[in-house]
Amino acid sequence: MGAFLLMNFSDKLKDSVFPVIRETAEEIGLETYVIGGYVRDLLLERKSKDIDFVCLGSGIALAQAVCKALGNGAKASYFKNFGTAMVKYKDWELEFVGARRESYRRGSRKPIVEDGTLEDDQNRRDFSINAMGISLNATDYGELVDPFDGVKDLKRKIIRTPLDPKVTFSDDPLRMMRAIRFASQLGFDIAPDTFDAILENKERLGIVSQERITDELNKIVQSKVPSYGFNLLFHSGLLTIIFPEMVALHGVETVNGQTHKDNFYHTLKVLDNVSEVSDNLWLRWAAILHDIAKPPTKRFHKKAGWTFHGHEDKGARMVPGIFRKLKLPMDERMHFVKKLVKLHLRPIALVKDNITDTAIRRLLFEAGNDIDDLMALCRADITSKNHERVKKYLRNFDKVELKMKQVEEKDSIRNFQPPISGEAIMETFGIPPSKTVGDLKEAIKEAILEGRIHNDYSEAFAFMLREAKKIGLTKAV
Repeated sequence: MGAFLLMNFSDKLKDSVFPVIRETAEEIGLETYVIGGYVRDLLLERKSKDIDFVCLGSGIALAQAVCKALGNGAKASYFKNFGTAMVKYKDWELEFVGARRESYRRGSRKPIVEDGTLEDDQNRRDFSINAMGISLNATDYGELVDPFDGVKDLKRKIIRTPLDPKVTFSDDPLRMMRAIRFASQLGFDIAPDTFDAILENKERLGIVSQERITDELNKIVQSKVPSYGFNLLFHSGLLTIIFPEMVALHGVETVNGQTHKDNFYHTLKVLDNVSEVSDNLWLRWAAILHDIAKPPTKRFHKKAGWTFHGHEDKGARMVPGIFRKLKLPMDERMHFVKKLVKLHLRPIALVKDNITDTAIRRLLFEAGNDIDDLMALCRADITSKNHERVKKYLRNFDKVELKMKQVEEKDSIRNFQPPISGEAIMETFGIPPSKTVGDLKEAIKEAILEGRIHNDYSEAFAFMLREAKKIGLTKAV
């Protein structure tokens, strides 16, 4: 954190883009500053290649001149409606905008924008740690401009709005999600008055598009310890608005002295466990949704106690609807999550000494190339406070994975397709597409999975002829 001692950053701005922008801005007479996230990350000693520049004048004019000065390696995109421009150069993304003042109408988070001063521009920033600037001007090159004590808040690890948080969040309610996202990403606290303003304005989130909300939500999911962000979402009331199905997991019930675990906090623990071993966003979503159907499947039986029978199947059926509502992708990523939710109990059921090759083959077939992710989810799902019990389950999973490796090497089941195609069946027996063709293909697949024949063309063909004979089919001449 030695960077906190620096109030002049000229020695930190030695990369080629900074001198070029300084000289270009000076030539066309535009007062220019580095602003926002890059300054924050510089102080936190985090690497960043995305830089925002604000100038007192036309950001597009500055971007055009900078792009020309950088030469052939630079490519610019201009957004005249917003008065902004993006220049891509090597692995840098440089965004330029003119300083502006913003005001808001009650029913919209889209601001009315006017030209403004540097002070106006810093006033409109979401948080004090994102409102700092560094001068690129000849008279004070490299000096920090920090009107809201952003450096102090970085030291204290506090998320705080520059102006009245109630006004800030009412004007642009997405900033409530951003406050929690930054707290989760950086491991910071949210200042009490800032958090109170989230509680007061949470219903304003309704004017924000689902896509923008989900973009922030995914960044929380991808935090190092995502449970922190989800706890903030929960206690602020925002989670109830954006993801009530997850909130339904919260709480415990006691009947006849028997209490089930709090599935909300269990889910957060599973999510953190997965996050320790994988950056895969969709595996993390599988962790979030693996028990999502426990509330509607919860039952109490006098002998068995609390049960959640079928929650894996119902949960898998819930996944597409949740993805659709949250505007998450409805492609193979959704199907990956759905598959893992459906299968997440299967490996646990295989934790036995008398595990059969047939059961292993079926799991390998259904999980396919996602088997490693499934096993990572299953390991993460062991959250008992009894450390010996956890060790026992993990040792048993080691045995299951060893058995999987042995069966896969022997039978090549993962993602296998029956060695006899539907076309081959039709040609062999001279029959058109029909249920019979499908039945024969299914019989071959089942015979392989059951271990009655090997995953081999000649064995499968001989088996097919025997099955066909039973239903009166003979080879075509």
